[in-house]
Amino acid sequence: MRQAFHTIRVSTHGPGLYEFTEKVAAFAEAEKIGDGLLTCYIRHTSASLLIQENADPDVQRDLKDFFAQLAKKGMDYRYIAEGPDDMPSHIRAALTQTSIGIPVKSGTPALGTWQGLYVFKHRDAPHHRDVLLHFIGD
Repeated sequence: MRQAFHTIRVSTHGPGLYEFTEKVAAFAEAEKIGDGLLTCYIRHTSASLLIQENADPDVQRDLKDFFAQLAKKGMDYRYIAEGPDDMPSHIRAALTQTSIGIPVKSGTPALGTWQGLYVFKHRDAPHHRDVLLHFIGD
């Protein structure tokens, strides 16, 4: 059993989905582990991870719009220390995922044909978001 760690930094410029599938695939292939489980974990509380369709950008736009309506800015939140977009971002992150496990077969993430890995950024300002990768297998 072997394991490897790597951090991917994803630059964002506002709310939306930022694909990082190719970086994960390159890491899995380079490690030469073969078969195993690759875990992606985002180390932030106002962003999340999604496996989502990567063929039609309307899917990403509709997700962004839906979550913007679900947790709106301007409500009477108690926590406002980091600005009006922060608490809605925490709510959106709480409703999604901070960690995703992906099976890897022969060094390739076993994603479906139209599946991509995304950082789902919820804050308005540009940021860098770190995704920790942990690959374990034979």
